[in-house]
Amino acid sequence: MLGSQELLTAFILFAFVSSITPGPNNMMLLASGVNFGIRRSIPHALGISLGFMLMVLGVGFGLGELFKVWPGLYALLRYAGAAYLLYLAWKIATSGPLRGDSPAAASPLGFWGAVAFQWVNPKAWVMAVGAITTYTPAQGYVLNVIVIAALFALVNLPSVGIWVMFGSALRNLLRNPRWLVLFNVLMALLLVISLYPLLFVESSFS
Repeated sequence: MLGSQELLTAFILFAFVSSITPGPNNMMLLASGVNFGIRRSIPHALGISLGFMLMVLGVGFGLGELFKVWPGLYALLRYAGAAYLLYLAWKIATSGPLRGDSPAAASPLGFWGAVAFQWVNPKAWVMAVGAITTYTPAQGYVLNVIVIAALFALVNLPSVGIWVMFGSALRNLLRNPRWLVLFNVLMALLLVISLYPLLFVESSFS
């Protein structure tokens, strides 16, 4: 599985670096940690890891080839993702003041919402395609795709969890409604900026 020990080590490093660096998922988790705390953000983080694992499996078992045959399908997915990302940015920017963990408080992105979001997340596509094309040996391909997907999910979950914990650590600093509004607007702007590769960079499937 995965060929040599060197290849496995290189893949784990790739999974860690690509998971922990800033992107739409981590910007949303940072904002969720600030606005909702760790406990209420756990389903969001779990949904990211599961959704991404399913994406790696999909790419490994032929979804990338489907997009090569019908590039219009991928273009549709990209623009649907852009619209959804703008909606999420608006929700973050208009979040109210911190209201604790009461059920009446605004809700963070849920587990299934986070699973679905991976399929319209441009960074997730780059990570999934890179994992399959660069780190998956042809010998024992099916088993290696499964191992790659599972390992990526295992590395991804604690990596994205760091962003939730960082956001939660900022909660006390952002109790001032004015600072919280500024933080949420900044996170929304960063999400919008993350649309650049989705809309203006040539797709690897075209």
